[in-house]
Order: sequence, then structure tokens, then C-alpha cells
Amino acid sequence: MFRRIEITEADTVSVLIEGREFEVPAGISVAAAVLLCGFRKLRTTPVSGSPRLPYCMMGICFDCLMNIDGVPNQQACQIEVSQNMTIEYQRGAADLLRQE
Repeated sequence: MFRRIEITEADTVSVLIEGREFEVPAGISVAAAVLLCGFRKLRTTPVSGSPRLPYCMMGICFDCLMNIDGVPNQQACQIEVSQNMTIEYQRGAADLLRQE
């Protein structure tokens, strides 16, 4: 029923996930890219540190929060990958106040 669409190298972008470089299909969400690259968590919960993966993939559940290009609390399922994007797990609650 489902099958992967064949892509060419021109249809990919290079992203950095947890410090490792990956080529992923252009046009997919950050959450899909992280799952495609074999990662088994996107964030950990603030209280227990339990790992979380995307649940709904449409922006409702907030289980896909990640740190994307240095900005915490980004819904990875709602953001399209871009060339040289930096993607990191969100560990617990993100500090939204900048320390200057």
C-alpha cells in the first residue's frame, strides 16, 4: 500500500542531527527526517526524563518538540527540513529566557 518515493541526490538536503550529518529528502518534516535517520527519541519529558517520539505528526500532541537551529520548543512535525539545519533533542523543559 505505502511505498517510498524514489528520489535523486538533487532532491535531498544535508542536516545535522545530534551532531551527525545526514542527507534527507527535501520537503519532509524535521520529525519525519529524524525518524528516517533511525533516531528513537526526539525529546525527553521534564519530570521523569522519559523518551518521546512524534505521535500525531500534525501539530496537535506536542510530543515532537525539538531544538531546531538553536530555538527550543519547535514542533518538529510542522517544520520542513532545510539545507544545513541543526536539529537536537530537547532534554526536559527548555529555558526560554535568554541569558545575556
